[in-house]
Amino acid sequence: MRMDVPYVALTNQWASEKQDLLPIIEEVMSSGGFVGGAAVEKFEAKVASYCKRKYAVALNSGTDALVCALTALGVGRGDEVITPPNSFVASTAAIVHIGAKPVFVDVEEDQLVSSEKIKDCITDKTKAIMPVHLTGRMCEMDEIAKLAKKFNISVVEDCAQSIGSKYNGVMSGSFGEVGCFSTHPLKNLNACGDGGFIVTDNPSIYKSVAEMRNHGLIGRNLVKNFGYVSRMDTLQAAILDYRLDHLEDVIHERRKNAEIYRARLNSKFVFIPEDTEKHYSTYHTFVIQVDFRDHLIEFLAENGVTTAVHYANPIHLQPAAKYLGYGLGSMPNTEKQSGKILSLPINQFLTKMQIEYVADLVNSFLEQKDANQ
Repeated sequence: MRMDVPYVALTNQWASEKQDLLPIIEEVMSSGGFVGGAAVEKFEAKVASYCKRKYAVALNSGTDALVCALTALGVGRGDEVITPPNSFVASTAAIVHIGAKPVFVDVEEDQLVSSEKIKDCITDKTKAIMPVHLTGRMCEMDEIAKLAKKFNISVVEDCAQSIGSKYNGVMSGSFGEVGCFSTHPLKNLNACGDGGFIVTDNPSIYKSVAEMRNHGLIGRNLVKNFGYVSRMDTLQAAILDYRLDHLEDVIHERRKNAEIYRARLNSKFVFIPEDTEKHYSTYHTFVIQVDFRDHLIEFLAENGVTTAVHYANPIHLQPAAKYLGYGLGSMPNTEKQSGKILSLPINQFLTKMQIEYVADLVNSFLEQKDANQ
């Protein structure tokens, strides 16, 4: 029996929250205060506590979180920042926007940056390491932290996909000088538009980013350093404050869906990174690696299943990155995975029957392909 399985379920989310959110939206709209204020400060205090950091600064996007964090650390023209090439383009764009040079490092089987290969790319120009916690799974942060300490390099965690994730029991965003988060509508903690924030224990970084997001203003009339307009809207902060209270429920449902997939998918044909005691994944995405990926996408679509690919074109092979000098073959693992990765529906509104339906379709397609070879 054909079944519709949506990749995104934002309308379901609104339906489930509408009665709670409407009074919150009404309060903000009636107040006439749309920029800054108590709602933003409340969210910042709550999300800092959730991430186990002293400070948080609410911003208008995850991209600006990265830009502001790197700038606050003094990273700029002539500096190098080590990062993987299989992230969303914003990770690299943030480095480029401040005048620094992205230095790409290949990834391991689980799509996360190789701590071993990071060591080989450190030079006297390296100012920061930017690990990307892709899919809701955290990088090997103990090893990365050791390298950073040994070479006196800053760590800026790209946590856009990993709110609530843990590595050896430590929260995402708690290893580096700064953790940078996105609250884009497709994230597990999502706004109704763009948004982001940084978390840190460093009061100087906190103060710098807090000023930077508001033109660099100190008070109303003094500008010590020119900044940006990177503020989070008050309405988004109020919505996020509400949704943060329900984030653990979202994570629980996504982890439950992931377990159904793991039990149902045929490991002979489907590669899924193993969950270990070290990794507590929050499954922003559920990514499998398969042969015949593009044909599988078509087959699933014909049977009512919407999927996505994160990301089909590695950043080092994008036209915009040509000047960096990376060519085909320079990042073999990333390049190989880019043709195999497929994000299956994992949203918290899916039923067990829908997850099993998707898994059975994947199995039947790949088993048929294998039989025909």
